[in-house]
Amino acid sequence: MRDSRPRSRQLHLLEHAGGAQLLVANGSRLYRLAPAQGDAFRAALDGMDEGAIAALIASSGLDAPLAIDDTPLAPMAPHALSLAIAQKCNLGCTYCYAQQGSFGGTATAMSEEVARQAVDRLLESALPGSRVNLAFMGGEPLTNRAVLRAATAYAAGGAAARQVDIGFSITTNGTLLRPDDADFFEQHGFAVTVSLDGLPEQHDRLRPFKSGKGSFDRIMERVAPLLAIQRRAQVSARVTVTPFNLQLVDSLDYFVAAGFHSVGFSPLLRAPNGEDELGPERMEDMLEGMIACGLAFEERVLRGERYPFLNMVNALRELQRGTHRPYPCGAGAGYFGVSASGDVSACHRFVGDAEGQFGTLADGIDRGRQAIWLAQRHVHAQQPCSNCWARYLCGGGCHHEVLARGRTACDYIRGWLHYTMQAHDRLSRLAPDWAAGAHGD
Repeated sequence: MRDSRPRSRQLHLLEHAGGAQLLVANGSRLYRLAPAQGDAFRAALDGMDEGAIAALIASSGLDAPLAIDDTPLAPMAPHALSLAIAQKCNLGCTYCYAQQGSFGGTATAMSEEVARQAVDRLLESALPGSRVNLAFMGGEPLTNRAVLRAATAYAAGGAAARQVDIGFSITTNGTLLRPDDADFFEQHGFAVTVSLDGLPEQHDRLRPFKSGKGSFDRIMERVAPLLAIQRRAQVSARVTVTPFNLQLVDSLDYFVAAGFHSVGFSPLLRAPNGEDELGPERMEDMLEGMIACGLAFEERVLRGERYPFLNMVNALRELQRGTHRPYPCGAGAGYFGVSASGDVSACHRFVGDAEGQFGTLADGIDRGRQAIWLAQRHVHAQQPCSNCWARYLCGGGCHHEVLARGRTACDYIRGWLHYTMQAHDRLSRLAPDWAAGAHGD
């Protein structure tokens, strides 16, 4: 965390055994530096002179036209929707942003009529050959299985008639899965994400049934048929990290051995009740655990083994591509959340939150509200983001978390990027065929 704190908005210098490595923020470009170049950039950073740094970038042949300017994205039609198909849940998770699935209101379920209306909105502007995505979330979406299946069939038929490619996904707590769900998800090629917050004792503390009984054993039993198929459907484990489940390597190894296609971790930065959130010291602990997982990943790659640590795979892919973006995600741009009643919000996390409301399915998206959102949420309009070297890799952080709590994870994010850039350099040298595009998929 200390080594990754910003010294210039234009670049970040990494020191490691392979020699100095440079990230130029404009375009997210990575370079290995000759010793003399490393000395020159080191001296420029020590001087904290942005003008001198810009001149050195230019004289080193690393200058380029701006990849991102202050212009916000223009309002656009949705290409991805998340349906809160069930605003109710059978678990009593201690930290749930959806407040036990109801988003602070009365527990309810989406009707088939509203689900069909959402699908129509998703497909109405889709051109032949384009791709759209439909996600099912909650609460627990499998409490409304009949509407979920009907909406999927309706969307698949509508997309085929328009020659549009459609992808489906579901995020589930896994407790209500049935063997025939495995067949259904396989038939439609679902990406299935199961919330599993670590090893049994840790998970049961964080994600019990409302009776207080643990849910881990039930989930692992119910998810087994899905793990056994996984041809078109792929099943991932998602671990929300709190102060009580920081044994990340153990959790990763457990779920990889169980047969999950990928395993990812996400820090708990904001909970409605303020409990179980990660403070600064615990964020350092999480970063330590994430780097331990990353080093295990590097070892497996060098041995030619698949080790599906999703955070690492995604980070390395983005570095390889030179990903640069003015927003952290598509929320409020091409991606929206839909409540059970048909309200449209910036994403699934803003369901029931007036700050992220964009209209209704009946009336459509408020383009004026969308334009304001895209202007205000652009990373150049965010502080301290505009002076951070990581701004185009990070995009400014989750809108929902930032608006609710501020930016509490900046040191963690930069620390993780710092490590993954070093790992990218090592793997590019030691496993060039893998680094060129395999990426463990």
